[in-house]
Parts: sequence; structure tokens; C-alpha cells
Amino acid sequence: MRGSSPLRVVAAGSRAGRRRIAELTGRAAAVLDARTLRQAARIVEQVRTGGDRALVKLARRLDGAATHTAADLRLDGAAARAAADLRLSAASGGADAELPAGFPEALERAIAAVERFHAPQARRGYRLAADDGVELEERVLPLARVGIYVPGGRASYPSTVVMTVVPARLAGVAEIVVATPAAAFRESAALRYALLRLGVEEVWGLGGAHAIAALAYGTESLRRVDKIVGPGGAWVTAAKRLVAGDVAIDGLAGPTEVVIVADAGADPALLAADLLAQAEHDPLAAAVLVTPDRELARQTAAAVGKQLAALAGADTGSGAGGGAGGGAGSGAAAAATARAALERFGAALLVDDLEEALALVERIAPEHVQLVGAGAEALADRVRSAGAVFLGASTPEVFGDYVAGPSHVLPTCGSARFASGLGVEDFVRRSHTVRFSPGAAARWAEAAACLALAEGLPAHAAAARRRLG
Repeated sequence: MRGSSPLRVVAAGSRAGRRRIAELTGRAAAVLDARTLRQAARIVEQVRTGGDRALVKLARRLDGAATHTAADLRLDGAAARAAADLRLSAASGGADAELPAGFPEALERAIAAVERFHAPQARRGYRLAADDGVELEERVLPLARVGIYVPGGRASYPSTVVMTVVPARLAGVAEIVVATPAAAFRESAALRYALLRLGVEEVWGLGGAHAIAALAYGTESLRRVDKIVGPGGAWVTAAKRLVAGDVAIDGLAGPTEVVIVADAGADPALLAADLLAQAEHDPLAAAVLVTPDRELARQTAAAVGKQLAALAGADTGSGAGGGAGGGAGSGAAAAATARAALERFGAALLVDDLEEALALVERIAPEHVQLVGAGAEALADRVRSAGAVFLGASTPEVFGDYVAGPSHVLPTCGSARFASGLGVEDFVRRSHTVRFSPGAAARWAEAAACLALAEGLPAHAAAARRRLG
């Protein structure tokens, strides 16, 4: 029914509430099921053993690519031409018909914000030179070659390019390779512009598990990378899990999620808007309100229904080129996606007080937490299990997607208990060097030998004692 709300108001302690909480805490299994893993394993193995030939075959079958050679899957030549056209247009003072109005300026602001936040994370190690003749150095070395997956199934995401490439550049990564579905690349001038603006020189039109496999193992045409980062759907996540160990990965990302904790006085219209913004990403996205105020929950659910009806009737088309990335293509499509997500993983959970709300946040360990209202915001320092925390009614999670500064690549599906958001440190590895002078070696040799013998390693002890002089 038009205007009906899919956001169900339930007490957290009720049977329905406990069931929904169990579904939220078990989302990883729903996203990464055994069948998907089995099918992804077959795809990964085909690419690993079959190289270019298998990759082309899979690209034709799964991506709809009209190509017979792996070389044709590279897109950066087309990107360069598109960027040249855009730059000529900008230089002449004209507005490119394909780019959304104001996009270049908005992109520059986003890049500057991400650089500002992540630049302090860059470090170059340290040296310790002791008086006893022992010299130590920690070396922080950028990864040589990194693969970035940019999703493109439901929409194109220039923002993901910014949130991944900028930290990699700050870390000093020399080679950045992007894989993204070719259709998203072709249809989004904004995506092409973002790639060229950030100097990405190698782009492959690949999506899903075969893209991850190609990055992980390489083919005759695509050299393997040292690490793969970036969000993706179930096939991407399954493939990342399968190749982990043969290549580094940033984590296993599931569909996006937000938990909004709000107390009395919060604006239900704003809460509804923020829930819908999250829900429109994916039918498996999670958008949850937690509050001790029953009337606020009821009003928010009603506002969700009203705004969902308005979204369904809205024309969100952003012109040629597919927009700036993030829209589902039309208001009706976005509304359908949001409704499905709210019915599957959404809820307005009623709790007794904000202490119970905090305990629930810690249990769910969501990607995003919004704290709205004086009482809720006072919980900020006590939130430990969240990818990112957004404080106050003026700070929607949407800002985190685009302009706040921290990378929006964050842990999902409960992994915020132990994982962190993407940063500069994800694009480096640490090593160290050690030098003992002859005198220092003589002073330390017996201690090393003693410890070696305690572990039953006499050859270790003998090697140490040869330095006794």
C-alpha cells in the first residue's frame, strides 16, 4: 500500500525483537552462504589455472563482455580519451553534458577532505641506536602493486575511487590497478573522471569473483597484485575469502549497515531520511533505529512510509553518464530496494533505556552508528564496536560516504569487533633491520643460547655462542 511503512516497531526484548536482533548479528551467514562460496571457488580456480583464456570466457558469460582477447578488457585507453574531452571542456569554461552539475567541484572537496584526514596516518618508521652496539630500524614500506575493486552492479561509485586511491597514494603505492564492471565504467562519466583525476592508469572491465581471482593470481595480461581492497557484493566477498593468504585483502565486506540510537527530541523525519539513505544501497542492507521512546519510534516508522512513497514517485535521473554514483537509476528502483532492505533487516527497536541501547550496539557491532540527541551522544566515548560513529542530528552517515574525510571502506557484518576502516596503514608493510657490533654480539650471545636450549634447539645455541669471541 502506498505510504505504508516497512519499518516495524518492536520491543527489543520481545520474541519478534529477539528474532530481528539474531538476524542482524547473523548477517554474515546470510550474505556469504555455502552455495555462493562453492560457485565462487569454481570461478577462482578457473582463472587461477586458465589465465587469459578463462578470464575472457568468464567476462563474456558473467559481464556480457563482447571481447575475444584479455587486452580488450582494459578500459584505461577509453578513460584517457574521456578525460581529455572533460579537461578540454573545463579549460574552455564549458560544462560537460555527461557530468552531473557541480561534480568536479564536489569531487575536489571530497579529495581534499580525505587527504586531510588520512595524511597524518603516513609514517616512515624509526631507528634506535643503543650505546651497547645494537642498532635497530623499523622500515615502513609501501606495497608495490595494489588492486582496488570498485563496485558497479547497482550503480557506479566514484566515491569509492576517492576513498581507496587517496590513502594508497598517501602511503606511496607505486602501481594502482582498478577493476570495475565495464558497464558501470561506460555509463558513468563521473566514474571515468574520478579515475583520471586521481591518476589511475590501469583499469580493467571486470566484476565479481573472476575480477578478484585475476587480481590475486594474475594472468598473461594482468599482473598479480600484492593486496586487494574495496567493497563488493557476495561474489566479490566470497572470492576475497578464497584468495586470502595468496594475496592480502582488506577484509570481508558485506552489505552496508547503520544503527541509529536516538532519544526523545530527535526529529523523526531526519531519522527516517537517514534510514532510507542506508537502505537504498542494497536489498540486504541493514537500517535500524534503537530508542527508548516509543512515540519517536512510531513517528519515525510513519515518516519512513511517507518518504518512501515520495521516493518511489520521484525522478532521480541525473542525466547522461549515469550520475555521480550511488543512485539506483530511478526513484522507483531506489524505493523498491529500500523497502526490501527494511523488511529484511530493518527495525525500530524499543529498549528500556540508553544503557540497553549501548549494549545492543556493542552486540551488533555495526559498520555505522549514528547517535542523535543529548543522551545518545553522551554514549560516544563508550562505543567500542563500530566502524564509525556519527554524532548529532547534523551529522548523517551520508556525509561519511562522501565528504567527511575518513575512508568509507569500513568493517561490516559484526567485524567491527576486531577490524578497522581502511587507512594509509593498509597499504604498507613493516620490516626491520638489526645490526650487532662484535662487542654487542659477545655480550648477548649467552642469553640467546640459554633461551635456545630452553626450547630444545642446540644448533641455535651453538650459532649464538660462536659470537662469544
